[in-house]
Amino acid sequence: MVRLILIAVLILLTACGNGVLPPNSNLIKKAIAIQLEQTQQQLTEQVDLDFQGFEINHLTISKKIPLMMEHLPAYHLQGVYDLKFNIPQHDLKQPQKPFDLYMQIQPEGKTWRLIIPDHNSQAADRVWRSYLVYQ
Repeated sequence: MVRLILIAVLILLTACGNGVLPPNSNLIKKAIAIQLEQTQQQLTEQVDLDFQGFEINHLTISKKIPLMMEHLPAYHLQGVYDLKFNIPQHDLKQPQKPFDLYMQIQPEGKTWRLIIPDHNSQAADRVWRSYLVYQ
C-alpha cells in the first residue's frame, strides 16, 4: 500500500513539472555569484574600486517555475538575498537584493548551467549565454 502511494506521488510530481528537482540553495548562490563577478569586473574598471570579494547570505527563493529550454529541463528562479561587498576600509551591504535567473540541468543530469539572455538580441530572436555552475 505504501509503495502504491509513493508511486502515485512520484507520478504526480513528474506530471506537474519537468521531472527534475530544482537546484539547491548552494547552486543558486553560485549562479548569483557568477552574475555578480561580471558586474564587479565592470565596476572595477569604471570606478577603479578595489573589490576584495563579496558574500551572499539569507537566500530566500520565492518562485521555482519549471520549464524547458532548448529541449532540456530548466527553472526560472526568483527571490531575494543579502549582499555584502568587501571593500578596503568598509563593507558595502545591500539587504533584500532581488534575483531573477534561469538555470538549466545538463543532459547527463549532474551539472547545472546559469542561462542569461543576451541584452543585445531581439526578443523574437533571443540569444542566451550559459555558464557552468560548479557544485
